[in-house]
Amino acid sequence: MINTTQVSFFTLTGYFDTGRVTYLCFFVILALYIFIVGSNVLLIVVICVNRSLHEPMYMFLCSLFVNELYGSTGLFPSLLVQILSDVHTVSAPLCFLQVFSVYSYGGIEFLNLAVMSYDRYLAICCPLQYNKLMTSNKVTKLIVAVWSPPLFLNFLTLPLIVPLKRCGNIINKVYCDNHSIVKLACSDTTLNNIYGLTVCALSVFGPLIVILYTYMRILKVCFSGSKQTRQKAISTCTPHLASLLNFSFGACFEILQSRFNMNSSPNMLRIFLSLYFLTCPPLFNPLMYGLNLSKIRVTCKNLITHIIFKCEGRILKRVAKQLLQEAVSQTSDPDATMLSAEEEQLEVHLLWINIQIPQFTRQSSSRSTGKGRSSTCQSRVYMTGD
Repeated sequence: MINTTQVSFFTLTGYFDTGRVTYLCFFVILALYIFIVGSNVLLIVVICVNRSLHEPMYMFLCSLFVNELYGSTGLFPSLLVQILSDVHTVSAPLCFLQVFSVYSYGGIEFLNLAVMSYDRYLAICCPLQYNKLMTSNKVTKLIVAVWSPPLFLNFLTLPLIVPLKRCGNIINKVYCDNHSIVKLACSDTTLNNIYGLTVCALSVFGPLIVILYTYMRILKVCFSGSKQTRQKAISTCTPHLASLLNFSFGACFEILQSRFNMNSSPNMLRIFLSLYFLTCPPLFNPLMYGLNLSKIRVTCKNLITHIIFKCEGRILKRVAKQLLQEAVSQTSDPDATMLSAEEEQLEVHLLWINIQIPQFTRQSSSRSTGKGRSSTCQSRVYMTGD
């Protein structure tokens, strides 16, 4: 008789003994996670704070960066805990939560890329009607349409996999996934397989049809237009195409690995490729869009410069206050009285201004030389994606 039970935890067998480099692996992955969170949060803040970036393309980019944070947070904290653990187990509720977050992240990513390709299609093929077709109300509806279906469809997956009676609790991966849990079931899983394949097909082929159609129309306009039109279209679509191919490669391997037996492949290769779609897009998308789109690049540079300048000002102000206090304490006049609070504050400000004037002068001169160049960048046509 088969022993069926409602397991309370799962064992992840994808991990292996790293020996002396355990802590090195931990700090490398922690550094990657910090970089992913920092770069994506920086770009989200830049887009939200700067009003010149409140345009449809940048709103969709902001949605993409939020999803990168969502997907990486569904993986990295668990990965970091498991690396330092001797026994690689995860509780059933956390495993189900990870299944939900990982699969909904994939669906949102594909839909977001499809909406971004539709936005580029309108900007390139219908530039005169773009503002009329892509209103702020429509942008909001599209972002809601990107997030709602994957979250809803993957939420419905949980009632199908949670009640299953299982004959084991071993998952041959470094994180929990739906198909691995379903394969542990002793009962009939036909409904789970049909639903999983249906959701997978809708999540992949639905957005893919939209992307292929929009790029066929873009290519048609490029071939029939001038050389300048082709260059603008290429510069606009290159980051999007790179993001699409990058994510599609990882997602394709993950789907194949989940549905087919790939034990013949080396363990390290399987681990790397199974983690690819959860690590590389969140890592490279901020770099691709941050470096290729001049508006974002210039705004990030100005924001970082402003933060550095503000920190320098606070440090110099503290130094000035210390110097003033030392000068007062070392006075040789016995009849000298301590400065009042208002006088001391005034002296600190005056000393701080004297220290800041040379630095401010240098920055003003450098800004004046680059003013023409930055204004030229900001006046580019929106169709270029800058």
